[in-house]
Amino acid sequence: RQRVAVGRAIVRDPKVFLFDEPLSNLDAKLRVRMRAELAELHQRLKTTTVYVTHDQVEAMTLGHRVAVMKDGVVQQYDAPQVIYDHPANMFVAGFIGSPPMNFLDARLVEEDGRVFVEGKGFKLLVPQDKLTDEVRGYVGREVVFGIRPEDLRTPEMVREDRTEASFPGKVRVREPLGDELIVYADCAGEEVIAKLDPHLHIEPGQEITLIAAMERMHLFDPETEQAII
Repeated sequence: RQRVAVGRAIVRDPKVFLFDEPLSNLDAKLRVRMRAELAELHQRLKTTTVYVTHDQVEAMTLGHRVAVMKDGVVQQYDAPQVIYDHPANMFVAGFIGSPPMNFLDARLVEEDGRVFVEGKGFKLLVPQDKLTDEVRGYVGREVVFGIRPEDLRTPEMVREDRTEASFPGKVRVREPLGDELIVYADCAGEEVIAKLDPHLHIEPGQEITLIAAMERMHLFDPETEQAII
């Protein structure tokens, strides 16, 4: 039925296509196939397409430019990878990415000329290249520390010493997905989600150490929820 609707639209040779959640009623397998077909169709027709979806995977894979909206207001408009790497605010950061970005209340502190992001159960060194004037302006102030699940590792997954980027946690739930292992951990009372090596032997109740890729850290203003970095 969806293919027929698309075919009828193509016959009219429109200047712009508007797709409003075209894959929402399809099962997962067919949704993947149709997504590929729509991408191929767009490449062939070279016609401007406006695609409305609540599925961030569809937005990231099909869009050359993505507009993330909240309550009718555009929060960010940019290339998919830019939105993923540099979200404008906490809403965008939490919407793009699966599982969503971890948000932890923290404070920026300075010791011996080095800046740390310190929160309940963790104290992580901020890389030198992240210390912009704006970031330094938040030293001594509350911030929200953001780190994506895929930017967390365990000591077994890294070679160099990353002590100043690590914090402890206790596994609550594990979700093996074949190519990756999703772990939900309790870190000083806060839930932290990590995407880990599926071959790691990790079980619920186990104490683990998580290492953050601090070069991919995010900081947000807790009041405005706007990105600092």
